Amino acid sequence: MPKALISVWDKTKIVEIARELATLGFTIMSTGGTAEFLSKNGVNVVPTSNITSFNQLLGGRVKSLHPYIHAAILANRDDPSQMKELEQLGIEPIDVVIVNFYPFSRAVHEKKELNELVDFIDIGGPAVLRAAAKNFKHVAVLCDVSDYEWFVEKVKVNSLILNDRLRLALKAFQYSAWYDAMIAQYFSRVAGDLFPRYLTLSYEKVCELCYGENPHQRAALYKDVLVPSGIVNAKQLHGKELSFNNYLDADAALSVVKDFEDTTCVVVKHTNPCAVACANSTLEAFEKAKAADPVSIFGGIVAFNRGVDAETAKKLSEIFLEVILAPSFDAEALKILKKKKNLRLLQIDLNQKGEIYDLRRISGGVLFQTPDLTDYAQLKVVTERAPHEEELKDLLFAWKVVKHVKSNAIVLAKDRTTLAIGAGQPNRVWPTEHCVRQAGEKAKGSVLASDAFFPFPDAVEIAAKAGVSAIIQPGGSVRDQEVIEMANRYNVAMIFTGTRHFKH
Repeated sequence: MPKALISVWDKTKIVEIARELATLGFTIMSTGGTAEFLSKNGVNVVPTSNITSFNQLLGGRVKSLHPYIHAAILANRDDPSQMKELEQLGIEPIDVVIVNFYPFSRAVHEKKELNELVDFIDIGGPAVLRAAAKNFKHVAVLCDVSDYEWFVEKVKVNSLILNDRLRLALKAFQYSAWYDAMIAQYFSRVAGDLFPRYLTLSYEKVCELCYGENPHQRAALYKDVLVPSGIVNAKQLHGKELSFNNYLDADAALSVVKDFEDTTCVVVKHTNPCAVACANSTLEAFEKAKAADPVSIFGGIVAFNRGVDAETAKKLSEIFLEVILAPSFDAEALKILKKKKNLRLLQIDLNQKGEIYDLRRISGGVLFQTPDLTDYAQLKVVTERAPHEEELKDLLFAWKVVKHVKSNAIVLAKDRTTLAIGAGQPNRVWPTEHCVRQAGEKAKGSVLASDAFFPFPDAVEIAAKAGVSAIIQPGGSVRDQEVIEMANRYNVAMIFTGTRHFKH
């Protein structure tokens, strides 16, 4: 008679598959809470103590960790000597193993203390699962609820082939590796080990996407199970499925809008902010941002750090947008915006802590760094003229924006609204020329932010001639004095921050 060992924390559909297997002639074996649960639901269960002669040890820490259990799973049915050894010990082989693990990530999100969390580190489950996966030729191993029905149907018609067993074993090893990676990742954070020798990350697939950056590319969305924040955890209230590019742009918009305390609207295209504005209301912030770049906003991503009301929703509905992101939408705003069938509405919690790492994929490996969370090291006036109060407000606003623009980055702003944004150029002159050309007459009395120092005074002169009255930049160039002298020549105030914000 075939035997199935079942030991699960997540008991979804476990009664159903246990009943099906019992009907097919399997003896159902189980331990602890799973055995009790199955028995209460009318499944005849044989306790593993029939093999081990132990119910459990150490308050339940040791249940399936026994050589007789593992021998019943690991025995090579094609090896007569191994089968004879089992027979001599009175051990009958186990043919099916169904296992899932203690919910470590859930315990982390519940903010349990470390001494409590260790009780959510499963030991017996992974050991049994890996043993079964190793012996996949003879033992079918299931760790995914979505495989239960498929597996039963296969067993019913005796059509479970070796490739099916291999696929199940693959899932088991992936699940076990993911689980251990999650624990290692958490311990690494607690221990303050920023850059461990062995980098282990725990991501779980959320869904497959319609395609990647382009239609010929395949893509999927994964989430870090230990991080409750971020765009992957946003709640979609309306609209069609988000695309690969939507996620990238929405994440970029989120990273910008989170940096501002005042009511702010951010417009993003192709991961770069194209307009940012602060105001006294979401409506005013949106109207200022839209006016700042009325061309690029078409088909863009709009993010707010305040809830969206009906008045703002009416204005938003007048143009084509891909995604609107906000901490909340009132009922009337939702009613208005939901009239646009394809418009994606995302609700995001801005109070959750963000990522503690920034990971970049390169060929053959990854680059790992801490995120850029520092605004500036100092604010040092280096010119003869200091910025006046309104200029300083605009300088600090522009400095927050330029941090999120691809290098080389230049931002022109006035009245806490961007006038022009120059991104991703190979030198600092070109984005400066772009910004003053884009701003036109509005450049007079505006301020400029540069993500890195000016290697030459040429860009400063271009800005000054256009009417820019104040500049904020990190400083640190060997030609800083020449740059400062150029600013003094045009009576431009200049502040050094001592902090660079390259974004590649």
